[in-house]
Amino acid sequence: MVFSTNPLSLSVPDPAFESWLRESGYLELLDQRSSSSTTTTPATTAAATSSTTTTNPTITSALTGGLFVSLLSHLITLLSLLTLNPLSKLTTHDFSGQTPSWTRVFIGDFGCYSFPSTADQARLRVHENVKRYARNYASLFILFFACALYQMPLTLIGLISSLALWDIFKFSSDKWGWERYPVIQQVLIRTAQCATAVILVWLNVQMALFCALCVSYTVMILHAAFRKLTPAKQPSRQR
Repeated sequence: MVFSTNPLSLSVPDPAFESWLRESGYLELLDQRSSSSTTTTPATTAAATSSTTTTNPTITSALTGGLFVSLLSHLITLLSLLTLNPLSKLTTHDFSGQTPSWTRVFIGDFGCYSFPSTADQARLRVHENVKRYARNYASLFILFFACALYQMPLTLIGLISSLALWDIFKFSSDKWGWERYPVIQQVLIRTAQCATAVILVWLNVQMALFCALCVSYTVMILHAAFRKLTPAKQPSRQR
C-alpha cells in the first residue's frame, strides 16, 4: 500500500500541512517530502520514456534534453547557495549548547547526504544545519585560521606581538594607575590601537583571516546544503 506524502490530504491542504510542520519543528519531514516529490516524478517519466524508446527512436533526443534540463536545475540550485545568508538566523543560544559529535552527528555516514533537489530545500537545510552545527563550524574556522597562521610565520609573529602589546599596556595601566588620568589613558589606548593596526596590516594578518573565512564558509555552506535534516534530539521524559 502506497501512502500519500501528506497523510492528512483529505482534510488538510498541503500548504497548511507544511506550515504546521515548520511551526512544530518537524523540518526533517519537510526535507523528506521535498526529496521524495522530486525523485518520484523523474523516475516515472524515465520509465515511461524508456518503454517508448523501443518503438520510437526519436525519444533519444528527448532524453538528452531531459538530462540537460536536470543538469541545469542542479546548477541553478548550486548558484542559489550564493544568494543565501546562512548566519541570518543564528543567535547566541546556538553557541551555548554542547558541540555535536563530529563522527556520528556532524559527519555521519554516506546516506546522510543528498543533492538538494530545489533551491527551497537547499535554503531550508542551510538555515537549520547552520543553527544545529554552529559550534562545529566555529571550531573549523579556528582550525583553518591556525593552519593559515602556520603557513605564514610572519603573520603568526605579528598576531603574537599585537597580543603582547596589549598585555604590556594592561600591566602598565595596573602598575601606574592610568585610570586616574583618563585623558592620558585614552591617548595611550588610541596609540596602542594604531600600533596594533599597523602591525596586523604590515604582517598580512588580514590575509590569513580572509583565507580562513573563505575556506570555512565554503565548507559550511556545502556541508549544510548537502547534509540531510535529521530529527532533533528530544529530551527524555522522567517519570
